[in-house]
Amino acid sequence: MTRPKIQVESACRMFVGGTVSAFEGLSFDVYDNEILCLVGPSGCGKTTLLRCIDGLVPLSAGRILLDGAAVTGPPPRMAMVFQHFGLFPWKTVEANIAYGLRFANVPRPEAASRVARALRLVGLDAFGPAYPYQLSGGMQQRVGLARALAIDPDVLLMDEPFAALDAQTREILQEEMLRILEQERKTIVFVTHSIDEALLLGDRVIVLTHRPGRVRETVTVPYGRPRSLEAMRADPAFGALRARVWNLLRPEIQ
Repeated sequence: MTRPKIQVESACRMFVGGTVSAFEGLSFDVYDNEILCLVGPSGCGKTTLLRCIDGLVPLSAGRILLDGAAVTGPPPRMAMVFQHFGLFPWKTVEANIAYGLRFANVPRPEAASRVARALRLVGLDAFGPAYPYQLSGGMQQRVGLARALAIDPDVLLMDEPFAALDAQTREILQEEMLRILEQERKTIVFVTHSIDEALLLGDRVIVLTHRPGRVRETVTVPYGRPRSLEAMRADPAFGALRARVWNLLRPEIQ
C-alpha cells in the first residue's frame, strides 16, 4: 500500500494550561485523493484538529505528517474552507479569491487566470466584480471554496462549510462539491455534524468520541465515484449505513 498523504499519530492538544484536552491519542491516515469525513459531538476537537493539520495550532503531543514530513507550520499546498465564509466585505469577489495568490507572489496574469478558472468551477463566472453583500449565503460559500481552489492545493480542509446554509442550498452545494471534485481530485478532510453529508461526500467516515476526542470507529462508505446523491438516498443500504453511524455517535453525544 502506498504511503498515506496525511498521517496523524498519537495526536493530543491541551488547553487551559494543560488541564483540558480537546483530543488525545488520536491516530488515523488519509490517502491521496480520498475524502475523509469526521463526525463527532460538539467540543471533541474537530475544528482544532483541522487547525493542527494546517499547521496553525501546534500539537501538545504526537505528530502530523504530510507526505512523510512533519507539519510544523502552514504547508504551501494546503487550504482551508471555513464555516463562516471569511470574506473581506470591502473586496470584490475576484479580489477575495485572489487574496491568497497575492501572498504567494503569483504573477498577476497567472493569478487572473486562476481566479477566472475558480469562478467557472463554482459557477460564479458573472459575479467577479460583485461584493459579498450582493451575494446569497450559498454564493458566498462558493466564493470561499473558489478562493481555496485558486491556490490549487493538494489538500483541502473543510470545517463544516455548509452548516450555516438552509437545507435546500446545502443539498445543491453538496451536489456541486461532487461535480467539482470529479474535475479537481483533492485529498480532503471534511468536518461535519451531518451524518447524511458525511456519507454522501466521504470515502470513509471517522466517528469521534466525546471530549477528549478519540477514534471510536472508522466506517467505509461502499459507494464509488462518480456518485449520485439521488441514487445513494434511494438505496435501502444507505439507511442502514446511516443508522450504523448514528448508533456509534448517539452515546457519545449523550
